[in-house]
Amino acid sequence: MSNNDNALTKTMKMSVSQFFACCLLISVLNIDLAEAQHNITCDVGKKTDIRYQVPNFLQKSYFEITTGYISYPFSERQLESGYSLHSLSVKHAAVRLVLFGYKFNDYLSAQITYMRPVLWVNYKYYKQPDYNKTFSKTVWANVGGLTIKPTIPVGKNINLYGEAGLGIITRNGFNDESGNTVVADANYATFLFGGGVMYNLSKKTGIQIVANYSPPEKRYDQPYTSYVGAGIQYRFQPIEEDKIEKSLLRDIKYPRQWIQIGYTTNFAGYNINNFVAGLNIFWGGNSEISRGTFITYQRNIFHSPKVFALDWGANISVLQTNKNREDFFALSLFPVFRLNLLHTKPLDTYFYYIVAGPTYISKTILDGENTGKKFTFYDAMALGFFFGKKRSLNAELRIAHYSNGNIFPANSGVKIPLTINMGYSF
Repeated sequence: MSNNDNALTKTMKMSVSQFFACCLLISVLNIDLAEAQHNITCDVGKKTDIRYQVPNFLQKSYFEITTGYISYPFSERQLESGYSLHSLSVKHAAVRLVLFGYKFNDYLSAQITYMRPVLWVNYKYYKQPDYNKTFSKTVWANVGGLTIKPTIPVGKNINLYGEAGLGIITRNGFNDESGNTVVADANYATFLFGGGVMYNLSKKTGIQIVANYSPPEKRYDQPYTSYVGAGIQYRFQPIEEDKIEKSLLRDIKYPRQWIQIGYTTNFAGYNINNFVAGLNIFWGGNSEISRGTFITYQRNIFHSPKVFALDWGANISVLQTNKNREDFFALSLFPVFRLNLLHTKPLDTYFYYIVAGPTYISKTILDGENTGKKFTFYDAMALGFFFGKKRSLNAELRIAHYSNGNIFPANSGVKIPLTINMGYSF
């Protein structure tokens, strides 16, 4: 065995140990959470599964999605010396997400936000003095935020709020055919300001109009970014005990935790990945995986009486790229948003979506593509089944993706084709 093989084997042994340590930590944290919560008791005196109730920390959390109009006056100023602008296309449709918000009280919240246009800015340019030959490239620009949100109730159902805090601007520029920079990358911290008005439809939902602004930055010739949009806020609320008691009568088994072994291969191609990426409900990636292995641990922390469930998970993957057959590994922790679609006597069917799971990836240049930093995110979507008398057996089909969500200028992304997983719950 070569020195490189010995080093890879040693590294992988360490990674597997770290993975199982993460799994143990998640189990301990969940056990502590379970012991800290009050058991809900039915009229007949039977204690129910505490996972029927929304965890305490989620009862003060919220999520938001708004769509609207983004303005950022890109121009010839962003072009490096020696290049001139032929034309510029700026599409103004944009999406803004509150990935996680936490309500400390009725007057103060904090939130993590992400905003990007639906379509990137497109530059048509030419290299001086050849005015007859034009090129077309896109500039990616998005805004992340960590802000506080003071709120003033002005009526029974209406709130006014402000927003201020840290903004992270990321711009992915481009090079010409010779590798020379035409529009430079940018990644920097700035201020983020905003405000809005919320109309509460119920305890769980509200509709709102929101506006945000981040100032220009002369160091990078980055223009200001403003956004005006409208959308919805969803807030978790405790589930009523009578609904929990009714669900107990159905006698449905909900696995508590499970471990899976999975194998991924491009034998069937990347058609599924490309199809869902084309629908803009998932992501692709310039670096494609040919084969690999996953070990995954997943633990349920909440399931509603009907459909929705929330899990935590961790996995380790050992993968090989398709073009240059480069080997690398990754370690991920992630939230799982799961829908229990169908309960039948032989099996229970579910679909889940994983988004923005913090990940360590061992290589950043894969098949010549720059995926960014070694910190990235894991995303996945899957269709699976629990079966057996005690629902102790599991089978699952999954596609996945690594990318940094454009928090770094380089973000080619990694496309992981269909993975077949077999699991055991306990």
